[in-house]
Amino acid sequence: MTSRRCLIPADGFYEWQRRGKAKQPYGFEVNDGELFAFAGLWDRWKDPSGQWIRSCSILTTTPNAVTSAVHDRMPVILYPDNHDLWLDPGMTNVEAVSEMLKPFDARLMRLYPVSARINYVANDDAECSAPVEITETQAGLFS
Repeated sequence: MTSRRCLIPADGFYEWQRRGKAKQPYGFEVNDGELFAFAGLWDRWKDPSGQWIRSCSILTTTPNAVTSAVHDRMPVILYPDNHDLWLDPGMTNVEAVSEMLKPFDARLMRLYPVSARINYVANDDAECSAPVEITETQAGLFS
């Protein structure tokens, strides 16, 4: 947390909620699909063959009222006025940057069910993130 902080831009994210044996995916947006940034950490190292590996992680926090309906955590979404401080390499005060790692204002977010198409990497189109209606299925007699 003292260094290697980054911003990971996004216009939404997904979480899954277990519904019986199935999992229903949900899309989450900020301000009706506006671009936002996750708080991230990056790193690099050499693998055994000597190749540089570059990676990053999205930090998570406790859920807000919108995400708690689906999951027990949420990604840290940074407010735009915190971006510069988060990226400032001179800011090494872990307590100060940790103050930014809190749930995002639920009033600025929305969630909606999306198609299970999102579960397959081969599906990479707008239909994956389009809202869908959840249809309740009646359990079978012997299920």
